[in-house]
Amino acid sequence: MDVDLGLDIYRIIGREADRMGIEAYAVGGVVRDFFLKRPCTDIDVVCIGQTEGGEVHIGIELAKAVAHAVDGSKVSVFKNFGTASFLYHDYQIEFVGARKESYSHDSRKPVVENGTLADDQNRRDFTVNALAVCLNEERYGTLIDSFGGIRDLNDGILRTPLDPDITFSDDPLRMMRAVRFASQLGFRIDDTTLQAITANASRIEIVSAERITTELNKIMLSPTPSVGLKLMMKCGLMPLIIPEVAALRGVETVDGRGHKDNFFHTMEVVDNVAHQSENLWLRWAALLHDMGKPLVKRYDPRQGWTFHGHEAKGSHMVKKLFRRLRLPMGPEMRYVEKMVMLHMRPIILAEDEVTDSAVRRLLFEAGDDIDDLMLLCNADITSKNEAKVKHHRENFELVKRKLVELEERDRIRNFQPPVSGVDIMTTFGIGPCHEIGIIKDAIKDAILDGRIPNDREQAWQMMLDMGKELGLNVVDGQA
Repeated sequence: MDVDLGLDIYRIIGREADRMGIEAYAVGGVVRDFFLKRPCTDIDVVCIGQTEGGEVHIGIELAKAVAHAVDGSKVSVFKNFGTASFLYHDYQIEFVGARKESYSHDSRKPVVENGTLADDQNRRDFTVNALAVCLNEERYGTLIDSFGGIRDLNDGILRTPLDPDITFSDDPLRMMRAVRFASQLGFRIDDTTLQAITANASRIEIVSAERITTELNKIMLSPTPSVGLKLMMKCGLMPLIIPEVAALRGVETVDGRGHKDNFFHTMEVVDNVAHQSENLWLRWAALLHDMGKPLVKRYDPRQGWTFHGHEAKGSHMVKKLFRRLRLPMGPEMRYVEKMVMLHMRPIILAEDEVTDSAVRRLLFEAGDDIDDLMLLCNADITSKNEAKVKHHRENFELVKRKLVELEERDRIRNFQPPVSGVDIMTTFGIGPCHEIGIIKDAIKDAILDGRIPNDREQAWQMMLDMGKELGLNVVDGQA
């Protein structure tokens, strides 16, 4: 089969390879995605042959030659790995000499030797990634498919070129890549391959948290994240990587009364969010929103199963989980903490009387993230009881209308009390003290409760009144 990958750069690579007397092949993801009609901006090129610099540097030499031939792009060289890359328009092109690899049991870092194209294809993770297209002029576009990768692409199957047990034991990160590709591409993992992942799941412990999390984030950003997350649970990776989520699995029954399986409920919520938002951290919030439930679960003979305070417990767990997975510890982590902490609030409001005061406080606490919170809460309404879902959604719409109305009228989102701590100190001639906090909190609560408007004049008068009650005297000329 001949394949035209469609970019001029491939012809240039082939021409420079011919000039150097070596072979060059486009390999891996760029070939796979060509057949899947998916965009791909990472181009991998494998080189075979001998140059003056020696076979180990063949990729580096070809990269420099091609970069010079196109636009003199700066080449990034990784001499220890025998690789080089440069940016060509929107494409990152990486060159490497063909290699074969061998592994020790306690490391996923291989011992690398020079190899043939067959050696290079053998070391690929999946048959669909072991496709190669020749770029040399004489054989330009010739497809080399040694393991039935095209058939597997057509069938939507993921399987390894060689024995999957060895493939995953050698490099356990490939297990997460299998799950990620299944989630991204909608492919099915071959039964033998899935069995090998299950048998080797514990090997994931030798992989760095950073590499695992890179794959996790790609799963979370896939069209239907639950595909990958359920596979992680099925093959035993979830308990090892995110035990807090694995703990949600299962139903406990007492006196004939059981609760819903919170793992599968969470999968629904994650997908509901994913189908409406590409926000990675909102998707993480959806995944973690109920993780406090196993720690607070109680059975009450009158109420049945309860999970009181699970939102606070879960929010407190976020920081430790982010640190362990090497997720960012800055605003992203705080955002997820906030979403987990507040995810019950709109639902509770919808079940009770929707008071202006409660809605103002929700606006104040959620700030600019109120729209994301409402999306998460709406996604959290899952039940096989259609009447129950309908009732919740109707009440939820009432809360949303109230939010819009109060935000337009009272400007509460991210508001700061109209009177500052500096105002209070200047007015009463005092330094930092407990009374300042009392006055500020009282003004804030009065505004949120609707007792005074979000207005500086009325807030100032309340400050004066509060100061008088606390025995503070106004400095001359400051009233």
